[in-house]
Amino acid sequence: MTADLNALPARQRILLTAHDLFYQEGIRATGIDRIIKESGVTKVTFYRHFPSKNDLITAFLAYRHQQWLAWFSTALARHVAQTGGLLAALAPCLAEWFDDPRFRGCAFINTAVELADLLPESLHIAGQHKRQMADELARHLPAGPQREQHAAMLAMLIDGAIVRVQIERQPQAALQVLNAALGMLAQGGFDQ
Repeated sequence: MTADLNALPARQRILLTAHDLFYQEGIRATGIDRIIKESGVTKVTFYRHFPSKNDLITAFLAYRHQQWLAWFSTALARHVAQTGGLLAALAPCLAEWFDDPRFRGCAFINTAVELADLLPESLHIAGQHKRQMADELARHLPAGPQREQHAAMLAMLIDGAIVRVQIERQPQAALQVLNAALGMLAQGGFDQ
């Protein structure tokens, strides 16, 4: 554990440790004992803050949502300003994330696949995250009756690119396909 992590309150140390382990290694593969050890807390302290692993998973997803959406909102706005439009901004925005050596796909897709039967509320949380991602995309689209539908289409393309990068470990290949799809949308009169 780093000195910076040691200085944090116990709940935050547990959450940040769980975040890194859950995202990098998977939720089911990460046991509570490992989180306790790596966060430097006692079992009593852990269970005082998180009475169950499910409570910790829910907190992890809330934290991840907040962190990722803040990054996405900022990065997307920056790339839209640089490129002049949403369609041109998506691939370079996602490339930032895909090129991060810690990239392990979407935590919400991963959790939904991993825990759908064991923690059904994870599907609801993942759905909320995806809706808010689409809302962020919609902010960069012109107002109109197709705004939400267009944002949902783009969100689905993004999810497909995320999964492809996670499976193939080839960001450039996924980004090329994404750019081709976005180009087809632009030629078809997709409003941005």
